[in-house]
Amino acid sequence: MKVHRYEDASQFYERVKDYLLSQEALHFLLLGISNVLIYNPKRYGEKLYLTTVETDGNIVAVAMRTPPHRLLLSKIQDFAAVEAIAQDLHLIQSLPGVTAPMNEAKAFAEVWKALTGQSYQLIKRLRTFKLEKLQPIYSAQGNLRIATEADKELLLRWYETFSLETVGGIESYPKRWIEHTLQQSTAYIWQDKIPVSIACRGGLTPNGASINMVYTPPEYRKKGYASACVAALSQTLLDKGYKYCFLFTDLANPTSNHIYQAIGYQPVNDWYDYSFIENDSIDVSA
Repeated sequence: MKVHRYEDASQFYERVKDYLLSQEALHFLLLGISNVLIYNPKRYGEKLYLTTVETDGNIVAVAMRTPPHRLLLSKIQDFAAVEAIAQDLHLIQSLPGVTAPMNEAKAFAEVWKALTGQSYQLIKRLRTFKLEKLQPIYSAQGNLRIATEADKELLLRWYETFSLETVGGIESYPKRWIEHTLQQSTAYIWQDKIPVSIACRGGLTPNGASINMVYTPPEYRKKGYASACVAALSQTLLDKGYKYCFLFTDLANPTSNHIYQAIGYQPVNDWYDYSFIENDSIDVSA
């Protein structure tokens, strides 16, 4: 079993694409980030960790990290690869946590604890969903439009409140996200005389597109705006020629899970999001 690190994102993608595409919906996040690294290499900065673990020339695991974010793991064929990745990473980086399919995340957290003495805390239970065909739903009043420069202040305000609600903090450089989003025309607003909801087109895979940052301010909720916004954006992406739309949901939010399934999204797999913590006495692993 060998660990291979890659400096060049294009070489990394060429090596891992068949492995990841064998379960495209499961791996849409890793595929999407790979796409960004190739076409917008400055987006994630330096000190990237792009790695395969191979046995007899066959990939059994893929790992990726874009600091300061958590480690991302693929579906793993041989769980001995978990220790191989942990040992390799421990030589060069500290880690804030891991995000991976449920069994892989739990296995890595256990190995990392044994290796470093750090405890781990389950932050989120996530679920991946895939859409191939939209289901008809009641649509709220309004229409979908692409966000423009005139929406800058609105995007900043909504991004900050979305971040506070979902992760409990605000990214260090939200204005960088806004500039990128406006430049790429990936933010879509549901407008009912005034802006009331937002959804963004996220990373791309060879056959699909993901949706993220679905947010409706509290005063506009329970009016069907989020459902209408996600449904309209999903159909827009399908109309552009993508075969699938993908997204993550937080299983602690039953409302969003219901909304997406009503639109036609089908569950694919569960993921766990763990944070690593220094004090072993407060181990709240799950």
